[in-house]
Order: sequence, then C-alpha cells, then structure tokens
Amino acid sequence: MEERVFATALGEIHYWVNLGRGRPMVFLPGLTADHGLFDKQIEAFEGEYPLLVWDAPGHGASRPFRLEFSLWDKAGWLHTIMEQEGLKRPVFVGQSMGGYVAQCYLERYPGQAAGFISIDSAPLQRKYLTAGELWLLKHAGLIYRPYPWKALQKAGLAVSTTDYGRALMARMMADYTKEEYVALTVHGFRILAEAIERDLTYRVDCPCLLLCGEKDRAGAAKRYNRAWAKIEGLPLVWLSGAGHNSNTDAPEWVNDLIRDFMTRRLSAD
Repeated sequence: MEERVFATALGEIHYWVNLGRGRPMVFLPGLTADHGLFDKQIEAFEGEYPLLVWDAPGHGASRPFRLEFSLWDKAGWLHTIMEQEGLKRPVFVGQSMGGYVAQCYLERYPGQAAGFISIDSAPLQRKYLTAGELWLLKHAGLIYRPYPWKALQKAGLAVSTTDYGRALMARMMADYTKEEYVALTVHGFRILAEAIERDLTYRVDCPCLLLCGEKDRAGAAKRYNRAWAKIEGLPLVWLSGAGHNSNTDAPEWVNDLIRDFMTRRLSAD
C-alpha cells in the first residue's frame, strides 16, 4: 500500500492505496481508530482488488486537523480523493463511524457506489434513535471529560473481545493525548447527531450487507442492526464471540463474508 496525502483547508488527510484492475474496495475505520483497524482485511485482499484505506480527518496520521467539519464534508473529501485515484463504483466497508461516512456518501452521491458492507455500524435515519440517545450524542463531553485518561484507555479496550483487537486499540489510543482523544470523540458524536437531525433519506441504493458482533456492547448497536435489517430488508450476519470491532475479533470470518459479497452478491445484482 502506498501512502498519499490530500490537502484541505483544515489539514492534510493521509490515505493508502493499492491500485489495479477490478472493483475497488474503500475501507473506512471507526471513530478514534486509524487505518490499522483494517490490517487483516488489507492483508487478505491486497493484490486481488484495488484498495483504499484512510486515516479519517483528525485521526492517526491525518493530524493536526481542525475539528470544524461535518460528516457531509468527510464524504466530499472522500469523493475527491477517489476521483483523483480513478476509483469508480467502489464497495464501501465501513466500521462504526466509517459506516456513517459511507451512508453520507450514498446520500450525497447517489448511484455511485457498487456496494456497502456495514461492520458494527448503524443507520443514519432519525427514526431509529430515541430522543434520549440523540441527546447523549450531542452532549458526549459531559461523559468523557471527567474521566481520568487511564480509565478512558481501559474503557476503550471494551470494543474488542480478543487479545489482538485489544492490543490494536490500545496502540491506537496511546497515539493520542487525553485532550486530543476527548475532543475527537466529542466532535465525532456531535457531527453524527447533526447528520441524523438533518433527517435525510440516507437510502442505501446498492447491495448491502450488515455485520455485527454478538458481543457488541457499544451503545445500542445490536438493537439498531436488528431494526435496520428488519425494516429495510437487509441481510444481517451475527458474528459470534466478536465485539464492536468485529473485523479484528473475527477477521477470517469477516474476510470470507467480504469475499462472498464481492464475488456472489455483486455478480448477482
């Protein structure tokens, strides 16, 4: 994978690509995670498909970055990066916040994605959230700021059920100061709330697969996925033993599901 840089008025976005022929896959990590979240997937598919993975604005190598952007902005920057790299009709693989970015992209650029695989993410439609859940997203600072840094770091490891996943998350969190981590988290939840409050259709207009860890304890992720699958008629796979970062907890299983989606589902649609 080759590292490249895309400059914006707020800072530089670092991303990694391996170009070639075939259907591109674009990997979008979740909030506070960097591109290393998808190491097992990059390892599995590098050389088989054109790939792109980024450190989202304000994350990892994409710092310093002024936290003055929206999910809509992130989708726009991603679109420009993909245009520059010649990546058309991609399959988005978004984990948690990365899945929200993908849905914003589908809303802003309808018909331009070939597929969407959601990993422990949730729908952006307003109807899925209670008023209390939306309030908590908008006021996350009340929860995060009082916590000692060591307590926050320990709590952050709960997203994974495996030694590999927890060690990876510990490495990513250690790259931040408490102030950086809290600011990024609070900003991320706020722009998520703002995107939801826009009450757009956020229609998934391409083949889609929902993946969720059976031990995902991040908010109401499991409830959201059950409702999303039922209401929208989307296929949902529960990953036994996996937590919120299920692609790090069950990487071989997730890779098999991605490969099946790329070879069977897309060819059938």
